[in-house]
Order: sequence, then structure tokens, then C-alpha cells
Amino acid sequence: MWLVDSHCHLDMLKLSATRSGEATGLSGVLDTARQRGVGHFLCINVNPWQISHLRDISKPFDDVSLTLGLHPLHEPEQPVSTEQLIEWGAAADIVALGETGLDYYYGAEQQALQKDYFQRHLDAALVLNKPVVVHTRDAREDTLALLKPFCEKGGQGVIHCFTEDLDFARQVIGMGLYVSFSGIVTFHSADALREVAALVPLDRLLVETDSPYLAPVPHRGKQNEPGYVRDVAEFIAKLRGIDAEFLAQQTTENFFRLFPLALRQSAATSRPLA
Repeated sequence: MWLVDSHCHLDMLKLSATRSGEATGLSGVLDTARQRGVGHFLCINVNPWQISHLRDISKPFDDVSLTLGLHPLHEPEQPVSTEQLIEWGAAADIVALGETGLDYYYGAEQQALQKDYFQRHLDAALVLNKPVVVHTRDAREDTLALLKPFCEKGGQGVIHCFTEDLDFARQVIGMGLYVSFSGIVTFHSADALREVAALVPLDRLLVETDSPYLAPVPHRGKQNEPGYVRDVAEFIAKLRGIDAEFLAQQTTENFFRLFPLALRQSAATSRPLA
């Protein structure tokens, strides 16, 4: 089995509290994930002013790729312009723009600012010809309205940690986007989301952990780790009545189709893992 964790925050893991067998630290966490069949990790940036830190911690690992972006709920040290996103996002080690998007659940009073920053990321992504990683919560109509012209101009991307309904999924897939499911799909309260996960076209499906958050069943209550993406994949495979190996292969192919720069970075080390 060869899987990709398409969305993880490696810099947010509490490594002192995380033990992976006898190994500790980020190396141990990633080794444990590799032993579970995870062959690549997309480490998500939420503050472009801190991208150097992500570079530092990921440098030892050929199977970790980076994004660059400003989370809609994160306030940067300084404003970030479209031009800065283009300049910084042009770096060879940046495979996508994001995490970006809209979150009105916590940030309703900042809707105008969030839309402005989301648009800056979309504009930069078009200039750079790189995909976007999109966060959306309680912002359905504005998210769709901003994504539509972006996709019509050839933009690519993924709705990460998908929690919307089937109609929303069909609309973004119709625009050419991908959807990614996290451990939420395994939660006992997520019946409606499972209905969506059962019907999303396989060629538009990704899996993720969003670690250190949202640990899937049977790891609820623990810090989430990239290795738990296998639990997400196996759960969705069972839900759809298909072989887990097949789902792993399909989601991995989807990931590298959407993030081709990650494929180049991983070419020397990518291989199926037991």
C-alpha cells in the first residue's frame, strides 16, 4: 500500500508527547507513517512569514512537500500582498498556494478581509500555475463564487477536510477541483458526510489527516499523526465496498496529478511500501 497524507501540519505536532515505537521526534513520527504505507506528506503552511521554519524541519525528508499560504483565521505579522505571494510561491520547493479560503464560523466579522486574501491567493496561483489548498467553513456561497472564475481560467485545487454536502461536492468537482476527506468521515456523528464520501468520483478523491487535529476512529482523543491517514483510507474503502489497496493507489495518483511538483521532488524515493 502506498498512500499520501495530502494535508498535515508537521510544525504543529507536539513531538515531546508523541512516541512512535522507540523513535521520537518528527523523524520517528514520519518513520511510523512510512511503516503504515504512507509514502509522501504535504506539509501545509498557514503563515507565509514562517515558511523558513517549515523549510528547516522538512529539509531532512525527501518525501515531504510544502505549500505557502495564509489561513483565513491566521493574522500575519504583516500584510501579505499578491505580489509577495507570487514571489515567495515561485520557489521550487513550494508545490501549491494555501492553506487559504474562508471561515465564517469563527471569523464572520472579517468576511471582507478573508475574501480579499482568498482572492490574492487565487490570483497568485493563476500566475504561478500552481494549485490551491482551500479551507471553507460556513462560507459556501462566497467560496463557490470566488472559485468559479478561478477555475474558468484554468485554476486547479482541492477542498481540504471536506465537510460540505453532495451538492457542493458536485459543484466543485464540476469546476475541476478535488475533494479531500479527513478523519471526520469516521466520526459517529458524520453520517451525512459518509454519504458524500461514498459517491465522490474516485478520480477526484484525496485523503488527509489535518494532523495534529481530527484524529480518526479508533484514535479519537489522541494527537493526530500522518500515519493515521491509513485509517481514513481504509474506512472510505470499506464504505465504498472497494479494496483498500485500490483506493490507496487511486488517491495517490490523484494527488500527484494535482501536485505535479511534489511528484518531481519525490521521484527519487517514491515507491510502494508494505
